[in-house]
Amino acid sequence: MKVIESCAECLYDKVVHLTDNEGYLSEVRSIIANRTENDTAPYLIYQFAKAYERCCGKASPYKETKKKFNDLVLSMESSIRRQIECSDNPLKAALMYARIGNYIDFGAMKNVDENTFLSLFYKASFSDDDEKVMGSFIQQCRRAKEFLLITDNCGEIVLDKLFIEQLKKRFPDLNVTVMVRGDEVINDATMEDAEYVGINTLARVISNGAPVAGTVLHMLSDEGSEALEKAEVILAKGQGNYESLCGQGKHVFYSFLCKCDVFTERFNVPKLTGLLVEEW
Repeated sequence: MKVIESCAECLYDKVVHLTDNEGYLSEVRSIIANRTENDTAPYLIYQFAKAYERCCGKASPYKETKKKFNDLVLSMESSIRRQIECSDNPLKAALMYARIGNYIDFGAMKNVDENTFLSLFYKASFSDDDEKVMGSFIQQCRRAKEFLLITDNCGEIVLDKLFIEQLKKRFPDLNVTVMVRGDEVINDATMEDAEYVGINTLARVISNGAPVAGTVLHMLSDEGSEALEKAEVILAKGQGNYESLCGQGKHVFYSFLCKCDVFTERFNVPKLTGLLVEEW
C-alpha cells in the first residue's frame, strides 16, 4: 500500500515525539523524501528504527506499555472466553473480539485510551459484508490443512489466543501456525509476548525475522516465507499487515480496525470501524 504524503507526515509527527535529536530527525526526513513507490509504512518505520539505533542507541520505549496491555487483556480473558462460548457462533464471536484488540496500536493511534478500548466490546458487531467474508473464511478453513495467523499488537494477541481456541474446536484437523514480529517494534507482539500470554501452548509460533510492523515479503525469515507459502488460509491482523501484504498476489483474509484517515477514506467508514476483508 503506497505511502501517500499525508501518511508520511503522520509518520514523521510520531517520531518527533520520541526525541529532539536533529541527526536522527534529519535521517528520518531523508528516508521519507527518498521513499520509493514500493515502500510501505511498516518498511519506513523499520528504517526509522535503524536510524534511531545509529543516532541514539537501541531502545525499547514500549516495554512497560506492552506489559500493561498484555496484563489488562489477560485479566479479561476468562470473562471474554465465557461470552464467546455462550454465543450462538463462538468462532465468529472470537474473531469479532480479536478484531477489537487491534485498537491497542501506538503506531496508528495518537492516543490509546483504556476506557475507549473497553467500550468497544459493548459495540462489537459484524456488518453484512463481514458476514459474507466470514462465510468464505469458513469454507476455506473447512477444506484446509494449514492455517497461518499473522499477529499485530500486544494485548490483542490474548484475544488472538481465544480465537485460535475456537478455530481449533471448529476445525480440529487444522494445523495452526502463528507468526509474530522478529524483534521489538512499536508495541507489536513478539515471541516474548506470545509466550507471556500463552498462545504458544495452542499453536506453533514463529518469527517474521525482522523488527518490522508488518509483513514485508523480501524481509521474511526462511521459516516465515515457508509458512506463508504453505498456508492454505492466511489471516493477517492489523493495518500494518494490510499495508505491507495487500497487492502482493496472496490470498489473504485481513481483520483490523480503521484507525486513521487513510483507512477510513479507503473503505468509506467511520473511525474505529472493524473490517473483515478478503483479497484474492
